[in-house]
Amino acid sequence: MSKKKLRSQDWYGRTGKDGFIYRSWMKNQGFPHHLFEGDKPVIGICNTWSELTPCNAHFRDLAEALKRGIWEAGGFPLEFPVMSLGECSVKPTAMLFRNLASMDVEESIRANPMDGVVLMCGCDKTTPSLVMGAASVDLPAIVLSGGPMLVGRYKGKKIGTSDVWRFAEDFKLGKMSQEEFIEAEAAMSRSVGHCAPMGTASTMAGMVESLGLSLPDNATIPAADSRRKVLAHMTGMRIVEMVNEDLKMSKILTRKAFENSIMVNAALGGSTNFILHLTAIAKRIGVDIDLTDFDKFSSIIPLIANVQPSGEHWVEDLFYAGGLPAVMKEIERHLHRDSITANGKSIGENIEKAECYDRNLIGTFENPIKPDSGIAVLKGNLCPNGAVIKPSAATPSLLTHMGRAVVFENIDDYKARIDSPDLDIDETCVMVMKNVGPKGYPGMPEVGNMGLPEKLLKKGIKDMVRISDGRMSGTGYGTVILHVSPESAIGGPLAFVQNGDMIELNVPARTLNLMITDEEFEKRRAIFKPLNLPYERGYVNLFLDKVNQAHDGVDFDFLQGGSGSEVKRDSH
Repeated sequence: MSKKKLRSQDWYGRTGKDGFIYRSWMKNQGFPHHLFEGDKPVIGICNTWSELTPCNAHFRDLAEALKRGIWEAGGFPLEFPVMSLGECSVKPTAMLFRNLASMDVEESIRANPMDGVVLMCGCDKTTPSLVMGAASVDLPAIVLSGGPMLVGRYKGKKIGTSDVWRFAEDFKLGKMSQEEFIEAEAAMSRSVGHCAPMGTASTMAGMVESLGLSLPDNATIPAADSRRKVLAHMTGMRIVEMVNEDLKMSKILTRKAFENSIMVNAALGGSTNFILHLTAIAKRIGVDIDLTDFDKFSSIIPLIANVQPSGEHWVEDLFYAGGLPAVMKEIERHLHRDSITANGKSIGENIEKAECYDRNLIGTFENPIKPDSGIAVLKGNLCPNGAVIKPSAATPSLLTHMGRAVVFENIDDYKARIDSPDLDIDETCVMVMKNVGPKGYPGMPEVGNMGLPEKLLKKGIKDMVRISDGRMSGTGYGTVILHVSPESAIGGPLAFVQNGDMIELNVPARTLNLMITDEEFEKRRAIFKPLNLPYERGYVNLFLDKVNQAHDGVDFDFLQGGSGSEVKRDSH
């Protein structure tokens, strides 16, 4: 049986002028002719390295280990850059540019002579943007994450990104000086890698491992651990084999794989951002999932991983306790064990010998860290297309609550009034922020876990019910309702909330309602005026015109579904 022709040979295997052009300029890097003869699969290394993306700043070094593995397995590695989104640097929010980065990835892969691709990602949006883009092309692909940073140490205590919110409250109350704030900055970020808790970055790494897009342990090996480089080397070897096996993304990303990922995210207490990104990936690969799936498959899984912000410890600790395979082993009875993964084995085979080495870090299904986990999806007249909350990070007593609305029309209104002594608010109130959704901000920023008013912090209040059409950092916590859809800027019901309205939250019943009559609703709807969105050019204009709402993953409507890998015309 003859070996299948490599895709890269449509470039490098050409005769005459076209072949000359495709090969000759590549040879100025010192590549010998035999590399282009079709015996070695060309492996693209899609690298989101950037000094402006600190989580990914070690990727140059990691890529060298990856290349060694590709060479060893008989491949030809070629590294290329794509847009890198640094969560802590990009304004107004990295989420605004996730779709742009995915387009960069998709077109870069399709347009270039590669047979398979390794997706190097770490910081929050770099993972979904790379997976979304690659899924639209559907070549053999494998993910290599950058790994979590080592846990911070400050004044004898372990700290991580979750503590930023606590430090901010202490600073506001004068319990922490500016000098101590600066000292804590350095103490928290003390190694390469992404955030130390189960924030969005680690949630995304858990997502790709549970989907089957990476080798086992990819999600939790610390960035600074030498085993991360070993994993990179083995990932490089494996992608060559995947090309030879024609193991494309569509063979891995089945409906069963997405259901597995939802359940694993529940066991981890992962970020609510998971919903937006997994939904967008599913729509790119042609798998039908919606918000009801997140509630259905999350509700049967308790919290297994004792990792902040839902638990007490850190992703580094989770790795030493057995990593994601040990967590998955505890919920094995519910997983689709036959789902194929990037290493050619099934999920069941990958976790068959997984062990837990620390029951303080990894609970059991019968004795979990918390009984409630995952993501609860709310419906009601305030969110007809859905809203979400993470019960494991909320205050149990607030999961059933009725309170008076205190409304902030936008982020600027919130910043101007939140600490005013004249703000009419107490701990029983419900804080509401409008116009921070996909179009309203634009880009749906991580401002949903609004900081509490200074006068309530001084009373010792630590949590209140908060509602918005925005997002929350995966490192955040509290009784926070997010992703209200449709958003207020386009006339969703959140736009009609007024100060003094009563809002009823009932998480056990999965409801969120504004306690006004249908007649009053229609009266307010009739006088609503859409938000003026003053963007007339460039990418932001495209975003406002084409972006879907939160329940559809905030992707562009024209990017749903794939376009494949074929390029029919030459460049010369």
